[in-house]
Amino acid sequence: MSLRVLVFSVLLLLVPLAGNAADEQEEDGVPRQWQELDVQFPAPPAKGALIPLYVSAATDNRFYIDGSSLSVGADQVIRYVMVVETPGGARNVTYEGMRCESKSRRIYGSGRLDGTWSKARNSDWVRILDAYANRQHAALFLEYFCPFGNSVRTAAEARDALLRGGHPDVRR
Repeated sequence: MSLRVLVFSVLLLLVPLAGNAADEQEEDGVPRQWQELDVQFPAPPAKGALIPLYVSAATDNRFYIDGSSLSVGADQVIRYVMVVETPGGARNVTYEGMRCESKSRRIYGSGRLDGTWSKARNSDWVRILDAYANRQHAALFLEYFCPFGNSVRTAAEARDALLRGGHPDVRR
């Protein structure tokens, strides 16, 4: 194989990595950048609306998703309130978003004890990693909200996946 063919082959492999192709969608042949909708904070989580989320045997923390906060926006962002309770009694409440297309997530804000929200200082989209102990986002992505990288279509589908202990398209 000539050097020229080798260089060309390498360049072809890199083309899909240029830019953020996952953020673009074609409509009538015109590429458009993905744009997130404005976000409104939901009501604080209600105890009766919390759905347990199994993360892994590597953590003693308990994870819940507030089923009444679930939404799938026209921007294809799945939004939800996550509640994490530690064995020592600490409780963390966050309002989050997940994009299946780009395998990313962000935190919009944290819940306060009085039921109000504190906007997150760093609310950038970050890649979802499957860490051994802290894998709650990977579990949501892989097993509940984004089976095979495809987004659930509705909040009802997401809620059903949580209630079943996993999306029905994911074989266990």
